[in-house]
Amino acid sequence: MNNSVCEYREGPDLTQGDLASHVGVTRPSINAVERGRYDPSLELALKLAAEFDCAVEDLFWLE
Repeated sequence: MNNSVCEYREGPDLTQGDLASHVGVTRPSINAVERGRYDPSLELALKLAAEFDCAVEDLFWLE
């Protein structure tokens, strides 16, 4: 699965730690999602989309 979490995070100048705190996970979890090493749960994907006020499909897509 590909994602654009890093691009969305850097727009408002959030650190991985800031984003992790906002969505209730750890910084290493955000790092793993951004690097494509971890596919987030539906709950986390929805929280990330809500944080960035976008659709889940804007953040994550299949190759």
